[in-house]
This record gives sequence, C-alpha cells and structure tokens, in this order.
Amino acid sequence: SGLSQEAGSVEQLSLHCAEGSLEWLYPTGALRLRLAPRLPPTSAAVKGGSPPHVTACIKPTGTFRGAQLYLEREGMLELLLPEAPRPRARCFSWLPQEKVALFLQATPHPDISRRIAAFRYELRGDWLARPALPAASLSAEGACRPCNDTEILMAICTSDFVIRGSIRSVSNDAELQESIIGVSATRIHRQKFPLFQAGGRPGRPVGSIRTPLRCGAKPGPGTFLFTGWLHFGEAWLSCAPRYRDFQRIYEGAQRTRQNPCEFPVD
Repeated sequence: SGLSQEAGSVEQLSLHCAEGSLEWLYPTGALRLRLAPRLPPTSAAVKGGSPPHVTACIKPTGTFRGAQLYLEREGMLELLLPEAPRPRARCFSWLPQEKVALFLQATPHPDISRRIAAFRYELRGDWLARPALPAASLSAEGACRPCNDTEILMAICTSDFVIRGSIRSVSNDAELQESIIGVSATRIHRQKFPLFQAGGRPGRPVGSIRTPLRCGAKPGPGTFLFTGWLHFGEAWLSCAPRYRDFQRIYEGAQRTRQNPCEFPVD
C-alpha cells in the first residue's frame, strides 16, 4: 500500500517467482521491481550455442489506475503500460547479463480516491518453440509462419498442450487483436491444466485456443494436431499441422531415429 510509503520514495522489490501478481493500493512515489527469475539451465547455452534469453510478460487488470509502468533496461526507461491501459499483455526479453527492472511510478492526482495499480506477470526462460503471443509482444515476427518439420516434432514434446481435434469456429476480437479458435477434441494427448473439458458432442471435450488476429485464422475441415503454450491461463497456438501431415513427419523421423520423443500415432 502506498499509504505506508513516504511521498517521493522508491521501494525496491525482487520478483523471483515464475509467475504471480502485484497489487499496489493508493500508489505513492514509485516501486522498482528487479526481475530475477530462478531459471533452470537450458540447452541453448551448451556447446557454444547462443545464450538463452529470459522472457517476461505483463498483463494489467482492467482496473489498472494510479500509476504508469516502465521497463528499465541498462538505465533507460521505456513506457510499457500507461495509466488505464488496455488489458493486453506486453512481453519483452533480455539476456541474463543485462540489467533490467520494472519501474512502477505513481501518477499525481488531486483527490485521494481509491486507485489500484495491479498486474499479473510471467517470467521464464526462452521458449523452445516460437510462442505466438499477442501483437504488442516479442516474437511478433514470424508468429504466423507455419512450423517446419523440426518445430512440429519439438512442439509435441515440449508444449503445454497437445490436442488432436477439429475447428468448430473462429471468432475475432478487434480490440485485443486476437482470434479465438473453438476446438472440438478427439484426443487429449497432453494438457497441463484442464483447458479442454466436456461440453460438446458426447465424449468430445471442447476448448478455445488463441492466436494473433493478423494471422488470419479461418475455420476449415479436417483433423489437426494443436500444440501451444499457456499464457496467463489461456491457450496460445504454436504449431497446428493437419494430423495426416504430422503422421507422415513423425513416421519419417522414426525411420531415421530423429524423433526427439515418443508419441502415440494411430
């Protein structure tokens, strides 16, 4: 609470958890949030590979008021969230040796009405596959490009969800610049959380997967293998080959012993 802060003071905090939330009541002065996630070692740093990036995503609540959020990188400030922002996620990445922090600065107001600057955050190492995140985030370039065979094989091993199914509907949210793909699942190979639950035809779990609006997702016939990542509790699409194409790719990798993990193929 800003009521416990001295006017003009800057409170220092460190964010170590992989994800969480922050709520600042009656913002006064500023908060400086050091980003220091506890990350496992990644294969990218081994054998002379490029050093792994660290990624952070910030999503304000719909009632974010009373402050502005800046990214502080090597002493320079970049505005991430103005006061009363849209409830969209902003993502950025940095190398482990770079010094980064979030600077949450209270905005002056003539009255003392209740304001809350609150947001959720995710901190993680480099995604192994390309995450298709919202338009104002990292990895915007190439997010709509179809996955190649290697990316598809990695996606089935490392994704938060792997769902075989068909497209029921596609709806677009112009304000959030997102497309929501309604999916009817014929088989749930993996899901870290119950994203797909009963609700469609008997025995057919249904759920929704998001992708950037600019990717132009459209409904179409056939069976797909949907893979992707959880992003603030929502499913985001990574790779979605037609199932028969995936079978061909996987069986070819099996013959040459190139498949990175075992996967049940009908």
